[in-house]
Amino acid sequence: MRKRVLTLLLMLSASIILTSCGKTGAGQTAQLQHRLLASQSVSAPSTFGGLVVLDGFYDIIAPRTAPIGAGTSPGLMAITPTRNIAAAFDSVSNNVYAVDTTKQSGIGNVHLPGPTFSMVLPTADPVGYAAVPMASVAGFSFLGALEVMDFSAGGVTATIPVNNAQTVISSSSQSTTQTSTNVQLIVFSNDSNSIAVINPGNAIPPIDFSCYNSSNSSVCTIVPGFDRPVYGIINGSTAYILNCGPQCGGVQASVMVFDLPTLTITQTIPVDAATMAYLNGSTLYVAGTSPSPANNACTGETTAATTCGRLDIVDLTAGTVTGSIVITDGYHDNMDFTTNGQLFIGSRTCTNIGNINNPSGEVRGCLTIYRTADGSVYIPPDNGDVNALQGFTSRNIEYVAEGGALRVYQTLNDQLLINYFLPQGSINIVGYVRDVKAIDFF
Repeated sequence: MRKRVLTLLLMLSASIILTSCGKTGAGQTAQLQHRLLASQSVSAPSTFGGLVVLDGFYDIIAPRTAPIGAGTSPGLMAITPTRNIAAAFDSVSNNVYAVDTTKQSGIGNVHLPGPTFSMVLPTADPVGYAAVPMASVAGFSFLGALEVMDFSAGGVTATIPVNNAQTVISSSSQSTTQTSTNVQLIVFSNDSNSIAVINPGNAIPPIDFSCYNSSNSSVCTIVPGFDRPVYGIINGSTAYILNCGPQCGGVQASVMVFDLPTLTITQTIPVDAATMAYLNGSTLYVAGTSPSPANNACTGETTAATTCGRLDIVDLTAGTVTGSIVITDGYHDNMDFTTNGQLFIGSRTCTNIGNINNPSGEVRGCLTIYRTADGSVYIPPDNGDVNALQGFTSRNIEYVAEGGALRVYQTLNDQLLINYFLPQGSINIVGYVRDVKAIDFF
């Protein structure tokens, strides 16, 4: 009898909460103070894809709120530093859809000449930049370009050819002094030992040839001297460039300290592997998976996996690696740091062990949690690629898109949040969740 009463009370509480936080229409839903967008790719004929609005206080889909249209298979997302605009790439149409997060409504879309796997919205302006590796540009024998997207105009306003352009990073600031006219970008290309430093505000439309025409270096400069660079972090006038090295067909994985004003490499710090990093003060956490057996053994872990990745802890002040941690393998391309010192590290194409839906023995996927307080590692029992990580400053919660599901971890003990709303530890979104972004500061 007591159990039944407790169940009824829980149901009543849930009903009250859902009623109190439910809104009617996009304008009213926008009044929620803890909103997120999850990109929902759906192939079922009865369900359409879109950007699902989440209530990040109760960890539920926002009640009475339809997804925001963004094509049929939205996946990769980008957001401005001020979070006023979010954009999502639809892999079916090759369109990028932009959303005004205040009004929760579309502000335009831009068609790209091919798929993108990396895009940035570095200012509060409705302007974004996408690296399109398969873009075909008249007059060039190679493929690849950086596309300047103006969502207000609804099109690409400038194309800057960059051979095999794969990844773009940007300087970014919440300051209103930074606009699309003075932003600086770095573009990384596959199988290259150079980077392209681009000032897109100086580009001459429709096609700017500056990366291959030294007459206009105010737009683009190709800088050699790297070792298969794949990613970087810009911090003020300094960029920390990750050399993938042997994992990408190069020689030595490292972090190169790159001075942006002079476009020079000032320091090289060798690491085990490097495809993703997170900067926390003067500490740079660098993750990757080395192809060398000497650097990819799972020493110290009890696992059926025969290959493991590495997390190197780099002291930027001293210019040295102070620790090397064994983590899950794969190609690491997601990292997030929580307010209570948990470093979430995600990869794709990792070694999956066991089955989360029918667990028996070890279950392992592409997520690693490194606890900086005591140096321990926790690998949650889940499967699949980690496509997105999103933490908060006001809650000890981390959203993890893994294997197409959106998990919610409670970071005080790194366990799935399981309660009345999340009986399986995940938000029940139909389809495959490819990305998640917080559109409010919390």
